[in-house]
Amino acid sequence: MAISVVMPALEMAQETGKLISWLKKEGETVAKGEPLLEVETDKAVMEIESPGDGILSAIKAQPGTDVIVGRTIAWILRPGESAPADEVHIESGRKTTNVATAAAPAAAKTATSSPDADAIKISPKARRLAAEKGVDLARVRGSGPGGEILAADILAAAESNTSAASPSVPSTNTAATGVTPASSPVARLMAERTTQSWTTVPHFFVSREVVATAFGEARAKLAPIVQQSHGVKLTYSDLLVALVARVLAKHPQINASWTGQTVRLNAEVNISLAMAVEGGVVAPVIQHAHIAKVGEIAVQRRDLAERARAGKLRPADIAGGTFTISNLGMFGVDSFTAIITPPQAAILAVGRIADRVVPVDGQPGVRPMMSLTLSTDHRVADGAKAAEFLQDVAEALGNPQKWLE
Repeated sequence: MAISVVMPALEMAQETGKLISWLKKEGETVAKGEPLLEVETDKAVMEIESPGDGILSAIKAQPGTDVIVGRTIAWILRPGESAPADEVHIESGRKTTNVATAAAPAAAKTATSSPDADAIKISPKARRLAAEKGVDLARVRGSGPGGEILAADILAAAESNTSAASPSVPSTNTAATGVTPASSPVARLMAERTTQSWTTVPHFFVSREVVATAFGEARAKLAPIVQQSHGVKLTYSDLLVALVARVLAKHPQINASWTGQTVRLNAEVNISLAMAVEGGVVAPVIQHAHIAKVGEIAVQRRDLAERARAGKLRPADIAGGTFTISNLGMFGVDSFTAIITPPQAAILAVGRIADRVVPVDGQPGVRPMMSLTLSTDHRVADGAKAAEFLQDVAEALGNPQKWLE
């Protein structure tokens, strides 16, 4: 039986994926689970495995093409089989007919200024955005396959309308100012998601300074053990992930998610660790961090960082995060606040460890200090729960051995 190769949905709200390369040539034999193609999403470039055994045939999309999620891009056939005729496309999990052959149902109509809006090829998300932002679809040129209008096209049109309505703002010469548009997929996603989070999630923040003496001593003690047993350098982030994850296991309200209507308490603690890459920031996930040993966490972090820098993160690498840690200490940052990554309920911003003058037994003394700031979704947890969590994090940093036993 012929097996279709479709553009996969690798993340929530994904509408298209960009085909980077075929790892097999048309006519070559492939095996189920064997790397077949590379796809770029808004987060990373990922290898996609073959869905079955057979001969790669009837390739419909070439490298560099943006393809709607669910659309067939090739077939895997057995000897003697031929590729089926094109079928109804699957887009973002819904069956949709091509607008050239069937009109959109009345229920899908939106209030735009163009009477022919329903005859325009447009993704569902883009249609919703157009209605929200009052964009005339007749004036938008789609950048998707076959001229389909995507969400990015609507956002660009809305921005253009705003700029046109504000002639007093001078145009910017990017060559002179050094400012460049957010053109990379990672940068575009960061801009869209942080804007959405900041404008829709009710953030509140709690902060505290923590003496990092015991934290530094614990890393110094564990580093040679981890190096010998796992062959990897132990970083402050590794130890921080281990401690924070164990604290989260005691605070399910912080290790929770907002579903849109209610709070979901997550049984596992999977830490998304923010990492800077070319063009933006990604947050691969340290799985089961609440039960993983420090050395295992270090190995996960090293492998994820290598794949992130190479743009080779896999779907499983970015899935299932329940809480995020963003550590800017290595950049000399003392403190900052971070924006929550929905549907997670919180994110911990960590500053550098630096010597500061603090009270010690009523007298001025110098101690290594670090700043922690927790951003929390007020729909999920209140200030008292956030403060209790941060108190336990501070206690864990002050006595790491107790929490790692």
